[in-house]
Amino acid sequence: MQKISLQTKILVLIVGLIILITISLTGLFAYYESKDIEENIGNRALNAAITLSVMPSVIEAFELENPTEVLQPIAQEIREVIGAEFIVIGNKDSIRYAHPDVEKIGKKMVGGDNNRALIHGEFYTSKAVGSLGPSLRGKAPVINENGEIIGIISVGFMLDDIRSIIFDNIKKFSGSAIIIIVLGILGSVMLARNIRKDTFGLEPYQIASLFQDRSAILSSIKEGIIAVDSEGRITVMNESAQKILGLPDNYTNKRIEEVFPNTKMYDVLRSGKTMKDDEMVLNNRLVIVNRTPIRNEKRQVAGVVASFRDRTEINEMLNTLSEVRKYSEDLRAQTHEYTNKLYVLSGLLQLGHYKEAIDLIQIESKQAVDVNKVLMGQIKDRTIQAILLGKIGKASEKKVEFIIDENSYLNELPERMDMAKVISIIGNLLDNALEAVEKEEKKQIVFFGTDLGEDIVFEISDNGKGILDTDVDKLFDLGFSTKNDDRRGFGLAIVKETLEELGGQIEVHNQPSGGAVFSVFIPKQAD
Repeated sequence: MQKISLQTKILVLIVGLIILITISLTGLFAYYESKDIEENIGNRALNAAITLSVMPSVIEAFELENPTEVLQPIAQEIREVIGAEFIVIGNKDSIRYAHPDVEKIGKKMVGGDNNRALIHGEFYTSKAVGSLGPSLRGKAPVINENGEIIGIISVGFMLDDIRSIIFDNIKKFSGSAIIIIVLGILGSVMLARNIRKDTFGLEPYQIASLFQDRSAILSSIKEGIIAVDSEGRITVMNESAQKILGLPDNYTNKRIEEVFPNTKMYDVLRSGKTMKDDEMVLNNRLVIVNRTPIRNEKRQVAGVVASFRDRTEINEMLNTLSEVRKYSEDLRAQTHEYTNKLYVLSGLLQLGHYKEAIDLIQIESKQAVDVNKVLMGQIKDRTIQAILLGKIGKASEKKVEFIIDENSYLNELPERMDMAKVISIIGNLLDNALEAVEKEEKKQIVFFGTDLGEDIVFEISDNGKGILDTDVDKLFDLGFSTKNDDRRGFGLAIVKETLEELGGQIEVHNQPSGGAVFSVFIPKQAD
């Protein structure tokens, strides 16, 4: 289907509207003009008839033997003065005493509209078809000094002449209407061109398509996008920006400082210079912000668009990859440790120290049985098994006693808890526990997990120094670290964020005997 251009739509709409209004006004003008002209001409005819009917010379002429000699000249003179088509004077029997056509004098008046004047003595106007054709007439009775009706005066204007006057007036008005229509056409063309200029020559359907494309693109971009106008009011905000800023609604038309604290967009509005890779914390998340000025056709700064990406997600991915690499290294270290023990066992056997070899085998066997009993028998999820196995190797390398509580019992985790989330939660908490006991003489951490009830529960404890009361409230803040290292402070923040995504929570407290306990609660079913 062929699209109709905007210029054509505007032209048709405005011209059609102007023509409709012009025709309507012309019709109203013609109607009221015809009424007004008829009324004026009718009044002129009636006034002339009344004037003639009260003239003494006219009344006296009716008493003469030949009234025509007096009345005909008077009627003709007045007819020429007022521009009437005819003035007819008749007696009480409607016999003509005066008429523009001399041959019709002495004959009876036609039209059949004399009774009101001759019988009732009324003064009035009427329309009738007389001897000269259809006409508008003013009728007046002639009354003598005795109060008797002795005759009638009829002053008339032809209806065709009246219509000609009306038509001439309409033609004059129509000329003005045509000028208005032409001006309307020119104005509509100029308006359409101006609108096309403002829309960069795009048609409405093209603008609609661009708007749909823009909405889809903004929704698909994972980075947050916010644009403001020259006054700092938000004109565009995508879903990712709302999520990163923690906004429940779209804040379009609001001031940027109301939703984007510490914004530097006003600096870009003033300077017109691009700002790239600016790090800042928003909604407890570390983001990287780029700000670019928007320029109009005059190259003036008309607004600013800011894009910001969540660096926390990048750190989460890096931490996950780092954990995977650590597990690989831990397993390699465990393999290396077992290889060393096998070499020792082989040497003992070659030297004939069988009792020592048997004791070594029994010690390692007991440790493996104790670990495998819980790790392989009571914990069914392979991701948890892999994490714990890797951390056991790491703990062994650091001379840390890693205990898996014998009361632990876990089935396979729900699908919504994917490997990355599990690694983020358990991996970071176990690493914190291992770091917490580094300087202790006796190093020990304990892992407990269960899925009894409606929640999945993990508990990781250590025998380190514990958590200071002043640090508990900010322990999970992004960038906070008890080690006072700017490169740290992401692990626990990632744990808390991951738990919030899963609808879970985390608690921390110190043990009476020393050390901290981190308890994690994750609902099995999503809300």
